[in-house]
Amino acid sequence: MDRSKEPIFLHTISNPKNINNGIQLDDHIQPTNSSDSVEASDGKWAAKLLKECATAMSEKDSSKIHHLLWMLNELSSPYGDCDQKLASYFLQALFCKATDSGRRCYKTLISVVEKSHSFDSVRKLILKFQEVSPWTTFGHVSSNGAMLEALEGETNLHIIDISNTLCTQWPTFLEALATRNDDTPRLKLTVVVTTSIVKSVMKEIAPRMEKFARLMGVPFEFKVMSGLNRLGELKKEGLGVQDDEAIAVNCIGALRRVDVEERRSVIQMIQSLRPKVVTIVEEEADFSSSRNDFVECFEECLRFYTIYFDMLEESFAPTSNEKLMLERECSRSIVRVLACDDEIDNLDHGVDSERRERGIQWSKRLLEMGFSPMGYSDDVVDDVKALLKRYMGGWSLVQQGENDHSGIYLTWKGEPVVWASVWKP
Repeated sequence: MDRSKEPIFLHTISNPKNINNGIQLDDHIQPTNSSDSVEASDGKWAAKLLKECATAMSEKDSSKIHHLLWMLNELSSPYGDCDQKLASYFLQALFCKATDSGRRCYKTLISVVEKSHSFDSVRKLILKFQEVSPWTTFGHVSSNGAMLEALEGETNLHIIDISNTLCTQWPTFLEALATRNDDTPRLKLTVVVTTSIVKSVMKEIAPRMEKFARLMGVPFEFKVMSGLNRLGELKKEGLGVQDDEAIAVNCIGALRRVDVEERRSVIQMIQSLRPKVVTIVEEEADFSSSRNDFVECFEECLRFYTIYFDMLEESFAPTSNEKLMLERECSRSIVRVLACDDEIDNLDHGVDSERRERGIQWSKRLLEMGFSPMGYSDDVVDDVKALLKRYMGGWSLVQQGENDHSGIYLTWKGEPVVWASVWKP
């Protein structure tokens, strides 16, 4: 069976007003001389100006900060080309940083999402994203394949899903269980959610999942664990794990949502479940080790989102509403990382971390804690390659060295963007 053909669900997305609205710059601020102006045709002008502004903020050079913010405000647009969009969204974060308004801005953006999203709009968005990009399905296919192989022959399965996939990978998983040569096993799926946005969507997803399982003839129990304010509160006792169950833990985009200081304890909790397999998928960026160095963190954030915006630009039509919605989702993450100083982690409930780490950082932590990399079989790798063939050029799969089985990478134009791995305690 080709496991690359799978439906997905993504994040809920809002459609807020132009993000530059509300940014009030002094009317008297003008470019200091004509040589300071930047032509939009210069391909890389946004990165240059943004980095200069971040450096000026780090050095507390107020006159240069005001001058560069003015220039960015004049040149940026959320409806322009890739550089104009990057300038627009990073300008918002820079302004919030300069005015110490990041927390208020972020909470406002989240509030808009919560009030405006619907299951139908989410469904339309994720189906379109699936059609044009393997960004999320790469992790789904690799994780499903690894779990199916690790759980083969088991009759009583329990998957702890602490991912951000909104159950998108499970219809294909259920179909694969139903078509196995041996007797169809019983599957219990426990989905852990922390944000109110996801909780409301899960109310729509649950009956659809149960109906699909009945259609596939798979004995199925579905549970949503939604009483947590953050993933660091997750405890083994609340997961209803039974002695006769073969446990799998699915972590797609999950670990970065855990506060940096709590990551080891969450991994220890996963270890205590004694799972047969743990799947981990994370975006390939480091917003963690540099969080106390604003310029370094800014440059890494800009690098990562430049790649992501370029991917969106080439994957979607120029007038795509879905592309604009995904870009605005990024704007919230950018503000979260660059302008909130992690204070939301400590003060607000139901707000996840955005401190991504690279695959090599996750691997080092897992190895130190006694986990062993299991690697992917040739069949799973072939499934992922089959997935990538469905999309436009630019995507590729990169495997680790022959003696290093700690992961595979999805790359866009040669740049690693998503890391996938499979582990056993």
